[in-house]
Amino acid sequence: MRQIFLDTETTGLEPRQGHRVIEIAGVEMKNRRLTGHHLHHYLNPDREIDAGAQAIHGIDSGFLEDKPRFAQIAREFMDFIAGAELVIHNAPFDIGFLDMELARLDLPATREICANVRDTLKMARELHPGKRNNLDALCERYQINNAHRTLHGALLDAELLADVYLAMTRGQESLMMEMSAPPSKSASGAVQPEDAARTRPPLPVRRANAEERKAHAAVLEHIQQESGGVCLFRQEPEIGEQESPAPTAQA
Repeated sequence: MRQIFLDTETTGLEPRQGHRVIEIAGVEMKNRRLTGHHLHHYLNPDREIDAGAQAIHGIDSGFLEDKPRFAQIAREFMDFIAGAELVIHNAPFDIGFLDMELARLDLPATREICANVRDTLKMARELHPGKRNNLDALCERYQINNAHRTLHGALLDAELLADVYLAMTRGQESLMMEMSAPPSKSASGAVQPEDAARTRPPLPVRRANAEERKAHAAVLEHIQQESGGVCLFRQEPEIGEQESPAPTAQA
């Protein structure tokens, strides 16, 4: 499965009021492994940034003056998310902004480009009802180091979200996917220890020979005598569990 962990920063809270995307980032994961492929752009919104928004992400208009417009990176963005599942924390917020940007260019909406959208905020609320479920709280809950997150940043937040998602979904799903994944190898080409159990051949079965069976019978006889005749291994099978008699030759 190909997934893109996506985040945006914006000039404000409401795209219908003309607010724009000023930073977009996504990191790619395949079969629960980060590929190292990512998308990241700062964008010139051609408008001022609300003070409240700037206090959250720390991006000012002067920094964005020489950055590309969304129109210049739209095709790259569409190619990057095509056919993938988007994983976003508070997905309706980011999707609302992205769809508004795409609509300005008469391009398809996000859900028409990607395969699916998964909202990790909704997932977290179902897993931890009544608790704080913002990204910082989830990092703390799942012991993910976010000490370097002093301000919101799209690329950093997308990377942290990938770690949080893996922690939130660790269980049967991850076990099955890891079992089906090919063994990982070190730089030298050696199979890693955690994969050795899945790649080693079946253990051989060694059956007892006549002398060993005789010694085993002697031990059972001793136990039978010492236990007053209640050795479980020497008891007759219950009715219905008796072995069928060997077939006899027909006259």
